Amino acid sequence: MKHIANIISISRIILLFSLFFSFSNALLFSALYLICGLSDVLDGFIARKTGTESELGARLDSIADLILFGVITVSVILWLGSEILIFMPLIIITALVRCANIAIAAYKYHSFVILHTWGNKITGILLFMAPPLFILFQEFAIFWLVCIAAVLSAVEESVIHISSTALNINRRSIFKS
Repeated sequence: MKHIANIISISRIILLFSLFFSFSNALLFSALYLICGLSDVLDGFIARKTGTESELGARLDSIADLILFGVITVSVILWLGSEILIFMPLIIITALVRCANIAIAAYKYHSFVILHTWGNKITGILLFMAPPLFILFQEFAIFWLVCIAAVLSAVEESVIHISSTALNINRRSIFKS
């Protein structure tokens, strides 16, 4: 029972890679995509409720979140082709800032860290919901919202890493320790 949250996170990582192979089957892709989203919510919830939160679990969740970001980005680029190019500068800025954050944390804390800020959580929810919302409404404004939230949350994480004296993976924002 104490490893169930980590098992869910590892399962999500495996399912995320399987999304690439289900791309041509919309129903299978959608089902796997929804399972990945549900598992993202469940692993943390179960860990907190069972008192089995761990550094390994937090890292597995962060790795799965990074993979999800990559899968969604690649999927949207493949679906929309050149129409998505307008968002590439913000996607690249976000990726570069995220990489810098990982490097700063590795140097400062000697650890692979992605913080669980409210900004990162909101960005994750928006990112996860963007493809289905775009399919429903055919509105590119959805991607602007996601890209802006992603840049802001990445910059917020940078400020936290630079200004903090100690690592707090569950720090909620730059305004609250």
